[in-house]
Amino acid sequence: MEQGLDRVSWADKKERKVWKKVSEQDLASLASELKAILVKPTVIILSGEVGAGKTTFTKEFIGNSGDVHSPSYSLINEVGSFAHADFYRIEDSEELIHLEISLYLEGKQFFIVEWGLPYATQLRKEIDQRFDFFELHLDISHDAVDRTEDAPTRNFILYEMIEL
Repeated sequence: MEQGLDRVSWADKKERKVWKKVSEQDLASLASELKAILVKPTVIILSGEVGAGKTTFTKEFIGNSGDVHSPSYSLINEVGSFAHADFYRIEDSEELIHLEISLYLEGKQFFIVEWGLPYATQLRKEIDQRFDFFELHLDISHDAVDRTEDAPTRNFILYEMIEL
């Protein structure tokens, strides 16, 4: 499902920061650091294979893990100054027009989007120009040496998405 960067509106992406061998216990620290380095308002498009930890990261980033649920069926959830979307079930970028995304983003500091990379061009059209766009790629480390308590660690790579 994950596709490459849409080259129609995005010139490139520039690597900004890499976190290696991140365990689930490290997510709070990573989330705090990420919030500190990103200028708000910001769109963070999460990419990575199924099971990479996109929703788990989002719960930690938002900080209200009990209030954060995967929006796989509702598509967009709001928690405080955050909006969280899951576009796994979206089949065509035209579907985004009907979501009225801008209404969800009024007063929000962060819009976190799982499975949003194929729709980055349409998102840019739907979202206020004040929002910067970043991709946060999660990569599962399959190296047994990187395992903590039998759980694989992840590598996180933050890219700034550069418009044409």
